[in-house]
Amino acid sequence: MNASPPIRDASVETAPRFRFGRNWQRYRAGLNPQRLAQAEASLDWFWPANKNTISFLDVGSGSGLFSLVARQRGARVHSFDYDADSVACTAALKQQFRPDDPDWTVEQGSVLDRNYLASLGRFDVVYSWGVLHHTGALQEALENVRIPLAPGGRLVIAIYNDQGWKSRLWTLVKKVYCSGPVGRALTSALFVPTFLLAFLLGDLARLRNPLARYRSAFDGRGMSVVTDIIDWIGGYPFEVARPDWIQKFYEDRGLFLISRKTTQGLGCNEFVFSLNDASPALQGEPRP
Repeated sequence: MNASPPIRDASVETAPRFRFGRNWQRYRAGLNPQRLAQAEASLDWFWPANKNTISFLDVGSGSGLFSLVARQRGARVHSFDYDADSVACTAALKQQFRPDDPDWTVEQGSVLDRNYLASLGRFDVVYSWGVLHHTGALQEALENVRIPLAPGGRLVIAIYNDQGWKSRLWTLVKKVYCSGPVGRALTSALFVPTFLLAFLLGDLARLRNPLARYRSAFDGRGMSVVTDIIDWIGGYPFEVARPDWIQKFYEDRGLFLISRKTTQGLGCNEFVFSLNDASPALQGEPRP
């Protein structure tokens, strides 16, 4: 088991950051009904089955896609993000699909701001997918995200897997990408073709049509393939953790693991925890 991530790396406060919101704005331009349907379906595996009205907090809303589909399910939604461009992207999505909706609020905020989180009240679902590891203070973010979780509520998170030296290498790549135009051009030129080639070889090895992923242009959560590649290459700050460490972290703080899905390589480990509710009903089937 790896050592716990540091409370906060002070150097990250002034280091260049990836402009997540600009990437999401490009993604939003290609949003279509198929992606919306995929994203909405991805909520099944953690959505509570025993509540008629759900309060849903989207921590680090990014494009706003999952706030939108949660609202379409009837949830009362509050979205926030640290990145101003991401806030603008979420707000634009709300304006496009649900203008003047009083049950969906969008604002700028930080998961590292405990006072802000406490001011939001309590939520049945606190959703933070692939966000907390980009704060520069993963352990602090993991602590804070519990603040707005209601008793019996679901905490849904995805955290990058700790791959040891490979993760340290990717940290360097991301720093170079965010260092300026030259670093961004170099890393994009090197790694975008590398990922595309890896996808091609993987599809051929599995006897799948290699063009299928680009025709659909979205994955199982309705996310864009190209957007995800750029997000991965440039996503800095960047921290990782092993799944057992994440599980113990929350179990030590009174949360119960409902389900998790782990990876042995690149990508995120996914978790659903519940507060003071050891065996809650789920709408979908729990994942192993």
